[in-house]
This record gives sequence, C-alpha cells and structure tokens, in this order.
Amino acid sequence: MELAAFAERAREIEAESADTAIVEGVTDLLDAAGADLPVVARYVQGRVFPAHDSTKLDIGPALCYEAIAKAAGRNVTVDDVEDRVADVGDVGAVASSYDFGGQQGLAAFGAGAGAGDGDGGDGLTVAEVDAELRDLAAADGSGSHDTKRDILFGLFNRAGDDEARYLARLVLSEMRIGVGDGTVRDAIAEAFDVPVEAVERALQVTNDHGEVALVARDEGIDGLESLGLEVGRPVGAMLAQAGTVSDALDEWESVAVETKFDGARVQVHHDGEETALFSRNMEDVTDPLPEVVAFVADALDGPAILDGEVVAVADDGSPLPFQEILRRFRRKHDVAKAREDVTVEFRAFDCLHADGDDLLDEPLTERHDRLADALGDAGAGALSALTVTEDAEEIADIEAEALDADHEGIMLKNPESAYTPGRRGKQWLKRKPDVETLDLVVTGAEWGEGRRAELLGTFEVAAPTDGGFAPLGKVATGITDEELAGLTDLLEPHVLREDGADVDVEPAVVFEVGYEEIQASPTYGAGYALRFPRFLGVRDDIDPTDADSLERVERLADQQ
Repeated sequence: MELAAFAERAREIEAESADTAIVEGVTDLLDAAGADLPVVARYVQGRVFPAHDSTKLDIGPALCYEAIAKAAGRNVTVDDVEDRVADVGDVGAVASSYDFGGQQGLAAFGAGAGAGDGDGGDGLTVAEVDAELRDLAAADGSGSHDTKRDILFGLFNRAGDDEARYLARLVLSEMRIGVGDGTVRDAIAEAFDVPVEAVERALQVTNDHGEVALVARDEGIDGLESLGLEVGRPVGAMLAQAGTVSDALDEWESVAVETKFDGARVQVHHDGEETALFSRNMEDVTDPLPEVVAFVADALDGPAILDGEVVAVADDGSPLPFQEILRRFRRKHDVAKAREDVTVEFRAFDCLHADGDDLLDEPLTERHDRLADALGDAGAGALSALTVTEDAEEIADIEAEALDADHEGIMLKNPESAYTPGRRGKQWLKRKPDVETLDLVVTGAEWGEGRRAELLGTFEVAAPTDGGFAPLGKVATGITDEELAGLTDLLEPHVLREDGADVDVEPAVVFEVGYEEIQASPTYGAGYALRFPRFLGVRDDIDPTDADSLERVERLADQQ
C-alpha cells in the first residue's frame, strides 16, 4: 500500500465524527491494505509495534522537530518548528505545512531513503516506512541520535503533505484520528465477516491487532479460535475499579477477598526453562529483578503464566512503600547494588496458563487452585491467600489484618469471574481506606522559587479523554525536596517548552494523587478540580492512556 493512500484514508477517517462512520472508514482501509494489513491495522491506531512488544522508537518531540526542520530546508530551525507546534497544537499539521523534498545530495538519502519531490511522487510505501522505523528503533549507543534523526529526515524528505502529517503523528504516538482498540476490533469483524466476539477474544490472547486482522482475513473464525496465549508474549493485565464491600455482596452471592499489596504488577512467563517478567505496561523487567527470576525458576516445574505483584520488603519481611519498588524497576545498571539497597519478593494471585492449558475462562477459584499447584511447596510463600465469604464482618477482619500488616488494603473479586486481559470491569473491585485517589497524567509543571529554583515544584495533572488530556488542577503538597529532585530528573526529558516558570510536559508520567473531593470548576479544562490534591507517588506501572479517565472523574463526582 502506498503511504499516500494510507494518509488519504486516514484524513477521511479523521474528518468523520460518528462512530459508525469511523468504523466504516477503518473497515475500508483494512480491506484495501493487501499484504500490508498487519502494519496498517497498527498504524491506524498510532502504533508501530504490537501492544505486547516492548520495542520503542524512543523518539521525543525535540528529535522529531529536528528531523522536520532538516527536511524543511536551511531557512527552518528547530525553534521555528517548536514555535509553530506550540501555536497550532498539532505536529502533524505543522509537518504538512512545509515543502519537503527540496534537499539534494547524499544527505538527502539519510539512512538509505531516496530523495523525493515533496509530493509523494517517488511512491513511498507503508512497507518501506515500517522497515525504516524498525531500523530506527534498533539504533542504539553512540551516534544513535543522529541515526534516528537521519532516518526520519529521509522519510520526511520523501513525504507529501498528508504523508508528512500522519508520519509525524505516528512517530510521536499522536495519531489522533478517533481510532482506538474497539474501532479496529469492530472493523476487523466487519471487513472479514467474522463475529466481533471472536475478534475480541483473539485480541485478548495475542495483544496484536495486526496478527488478528491477518488471521481473520486468511483463516476466518476457525483461525481466530485457534489463537491462544503464548508463554513469553505478555497480555494486558485484568484491571479493577474502585468499589465497596456492599457493592460486592449485592452483586455476587459470595466474595473472594485477598490482600491488596503496595507493589508493582508483574506478569511472569516461564516456559519450563527460561523466565521472563513483564510490567503492567508489558515492558520487559526481567533484568532488574534477578531474585524473582531465580524464585520462579525454583518454584515452577512446567510452563506457566502468572499474575502478581513484586513488593519491596524490610529486613523483618514487612512491606515497604511503593516508591521503594520503583527504585528497582528503574534500575538498568548495577542491579547488584540495587539488590543490596532494596529487597523484593514476589506475591502471586492468579494463573493464566499452566502446563499447556489456557485458564482465562476458568473461574477465579479454579485458577487460584491451579496457581497453588503450579507453585507447589517451593513457592507456597509467594501464594496470595484467597478467602471466599458471604460475611461482611469477616471481610472487615481480613481488611484489618491487611492494614495492620502495612498493606494497602484488600481486593474484592467475583469468585466465578473469568480473567479478561486488559479490561477494567466490575468483576474485581479495589477497596482502599481513608483517602480517595486518582491516577492522573502530568501535563505541565512550574519551576520552584528560592532554594527550590532548580526543581520543578508544582505539577499540573490531567485525565485522558478521547481527544487528549483534560487538566484537573495542580499538585504541590506531599512532596519532599528529595522527591522533587527525583521528579525533576524524571520529567525533564519530557519537557516540550518553557515560558518563564511555566513548563509544558509531554503526557508520559502518571502520578497517584490523593484528594478530598471533586468539585465543579471553570478554572480547568476538565470542568472539575480536585479539592486538597496531594502527591502520593509515581505510577511507573501505568501507561498514560490507562490513567483514570475524565469519564471516571465525572462518574465519581456524580456519586458524591
């Protein structure tokens, strides 16, 4: 498929407002994709790699602006591009406004791309773009910055207006044409005449819209039903929503209760010999956690996929705060020193696959039994206790014991619930005491004053929406000087622009924010503001798109 054809259809989809029309547009695009179907199914969502693949382009706005400026000609600087993006608010629109293709000489062939005439006339294809972006992602070490820039320059230099628009958005994961997972799911079903339920199921076990689209087209429903979990390929974690004991008892005949650990979610994949660990965002975190790998290798005899948490523990075995475990997750070097500073242990609470059997459709209690069998005596200490009860007082006692042991609280689960990867539903409820919390995305900040002048000290937090992020207020309390230094280091690579003390931040970091109440407010873009917001920690385990949505904020405000 020509990139120009993809871009033309993407623009048509972006112009639609009705969900049905958007699905129809994506359906037509998939039907016309030909051999590029797997790539197109991902690109239309703004993904270069499957969701299960932790490979990243590692392209920030600054590098993208640099490549655009180079392709635009000698009279265009990086500052010019940055200023125009600030004015327009869309890197794609800015990229499409330049007359690319005017660069000549060997430099125009950056990373093997040929010079074009700026109107897509040299036939840049989706397959070529995919190959170049994979080369870009593989660039590492000394000189990788220039290599990435030159690859992007070569692509922009061959791109016409619409091609440049969607290429720029793609590399920055800002496609913004109204197409999400559900849209592509429905389009696959429509394009290839297969039940949407079969597509949904296949997506849950593969986390790859490209593979599912290809199987649906070439093998139909039989092919989709043959897809299953693969040890070594992570799937989305089943998610919980906030709820009460009353909610659980009213909804289910009995409630499965277990401890809510203050740790980081980890999915364990063991093929019988090798072990891999993945975060909630499906990033490979095997190397920073060697003691967990060793524990799993000792405990498991056969292939298994387990769900659980890694918790930091003190010398006496008591749990340490969530921030301590993040010190291990962030460590890429000198892991041995990190092990001396922070001891971690694994707590397993679910089993998705064991000894060749996919267990997603089995009830929670059956999966827990299989989990106990898989861990055996060697891993019994890691097994999270599961109590099934109809008694509210017993639940209160379990919660009190969990809190006394310095855990976060308890989880309430439907004993008959299946495991639904990547879905947040009413089958699992998280109950926390005292403070209400939201997971929100940092979209701005302010430099401090006085002794904090070199630190970011106030942070704008926002909730994701279909079209971007809606600010809910600013957080400045509950943060120590040491934490401010760490947050400044964490956020500085994501700074988009500065205006005096005010800083715009790429939505890449999630804060857990405590609050007393949600109030209607015209001050912020969300239409709501948090009363007495307080910083509780960084959620490294949550992708910005998985933070608490504006829809959830509105629902919580209504419930108040």
